Amino acid sequence: MTGRAERPIVGCDWTMGDEGGQMISTDVLRGLFLFEKLDDEKLEWLASHGEEREFGAGEPIIRQGDPAECFLVLIDGEIVMSTETPAGVVTMTPTSQPGVYAGATSAYLGDRAPATYSHSLRATKPSRIFALPAKKYGLMIGEWFPMAVHLLDGVRLGGLAQREIIDRRQRLTALGTITAGLTHELNNPAAAAVRAVGELRGKIRLSRRQLAGLTEAGISADRLRGLIDMQESCTDRAGSPPARSPLEISDAEEELGDALEEAGVDDGWELAPPLVAAGFGPGGLEKVRGAVGDEHLSGAMHWLAEAIEINQMLNEVTDATERISSLLASAKQYSQMDRAPYQTVDVRELLDSTLTMFRGKIPPGISLATDYDPGLPPLPGYAGELNQVWTNLIHNALDAMAGSGTLTVRTRLEHDTTALIEICDTGPGVPEELRERIFEPFFTTKAVGEGTGLGLDISFRIVAGRHGGDLRVESVPGDTRFQVRLPLTELPAP
Repeated sequence: MTGRAERPIVGCDWTMGDEGGQMISTDVLRGLFLFEKLDDEKLEWLASHGEEREFGAGEPIIRQGDPAECFLVLIDGEIVMSTETPAGVVTMTPTSQPGVYAGATSAYLGDRAPATYSHSLRATKPSRIFALPAKKYGLMIGEWFPMAVHLLDGVRLGGLAQREIIDRRQRLTALGTITAGLTHELNNPAAAAVRAVGELRGKIRLSRRQLAGLTEAGISADRLRGLIDMQESCTDRAGSPPARSPLEISDAEEELGDALEEAGVDDGWELAPPLVAAGFGPGGLEKVRGAVGDEHLSGAMHWLAEAIEINQMLNEVTDATERISSLLASAKQYSQMDRAPYQTVDVRELLDSTLTMFRGKIPPGISLATDYDPGLPPLPGYAGELNQVWTNLIHNALDAMAGSGTLTVRTRLEHDTTALIEICDTGPGVPEELRERIFEPFFTTKAVGEGTGLGLDISFRIVAGRHGGDLRVESVPGDTRFQVRLPLTELPAP
């Protein structure tokens, strides 16, 4: 439906001359904003070529797919537009604004106009409609406003081309944001693994020499085997060390360092930290003394400390590589490279993979909170496209908070039939006068060059057009929520 601030609806499934039409007065036409600037001659032409139709509440006015034969204008009452999509029927908000128009609104294009209606129209209350045959409407526009026809056609074609270019740019911009975040996240564990491997080379070399030194000092095979058993025991304990405060750790290191010095172990203070991290204490020192004897105690403790540090660094490498694998798995989940376009998806997995891609881009002043409903079942959808929706909404939320606030991602089950996904931020909010416009293509509140104005429009088309869902915003200062509602039911077969 189109009016002063509304989009057009297309559709009509009956032609002039059907029973039920009646003449319309020029006074009624003059009262509609669409015709208020026309002179008496033009109003009389409209009245003579069109007619007034009445529809009861619930009665269909036009049907999607029928021949586009009428241009329609609401006189009074209330009507609603609906569109059948692969995901089901998408219904817009009803309107009662006199003058909103529908039907064959592109008939002025002639042979290039759509041959059928892409929407349906229904009266929700008793309504009166002015109907004009599409051919007459096209002739009228061409003769009365020839320059406007050329301008409208140029704007339409230019808009389609511009939209395609900017739509592509929007996807590339989102990809760049995600790539930058993923690169940052991968760099940290990769750098940790490289550092640990570099240090491991030297420590393994030193450990071999210390073990050779013990052998040269005449340590027996039984004592060496006992020392190795103790090292493995310390390694096992290092995997699950007892929880201690920094002060407790410092006290333990000081106590063990004193005990090592008293036992004649060189550089005991340097050996204490890795030994304490493995749960080693003065009691362990006595066990080593009993296992190897006083004559081999210093060499045994140095080898034991080095062996424990080597194990700790191996754990660091393992943790780093597991983190890299986890990030790559999230990237794979986000991109859906190995998945069918349409599938049953777990919304939590999609959200988590998107958040993983964003971790390197979330400023330190913004905290992240997730609140997932454990009872939310999987739902049918296009996973890659839904990830694009989460990307757009999260990106907007981060921009709105300007580096400080809380980003909340929440899921809920509504009425056992719908999944609700909320992307919430604590920014200044969306002014009420802009809430109806933020989903329009090319509308943006950002500075020139900082936004395309297509992120929310693309998201709406994915949610509503591809999934039969709904995207809306609720906003007050400090609490803005973009709400995505998706049906849990399977899409109808093609």
